[in-house]
Amino acid sequence: MDFAQKKELMKELTFQASRSGGAGGQNVNKVNTKITLYFDVENSELLNDTEKEKIKAALKNRLTKENVLLLQSDNNRTQLTNKEEAIKRFYQLINEVFIVKKKRRATKPTFASKKRRLEGKKLHSDKKSNRKKIDF
Repeated sequence: MDFAQKKELMKELTFQASRSGGAGGQNVNKVNTKITLYFDVENSELLNDTEKEKIKAALKNRLTKENVLLLQSDNNRTQLTNKEEAIKRFYQLINEVFIVKKKRRATKPTFASKKRRLEGKKLHSDKKSNRKKIDF
């Protein structure tokens, strides 16, 4: 995803600030530092239908019933750094969805690897058999 596409996608993101738990001392109870990022997949004007379906399939456990992607960030003490972290995680998720994975090609074990495996099994077998009691 290039810079122009990211900039356009940024317009479709909405944010909500709320009170955050965790570190921050007395500041936690007064300042809204937790950021929740919302991205409405269904009503996105930038994505086509196939891209929307891909996102829905890949991120189905992260979407609400209305197909809205939610990401929360409350690791940092400032609202700005939490917002930046949420945006960064959003782009990582979107990029992972569109990465085409290589199809695995089935291969057979080589002659040498078969030989090594059998030699290892033979050594292990000998080791075990040497532990047995000797009959006279």
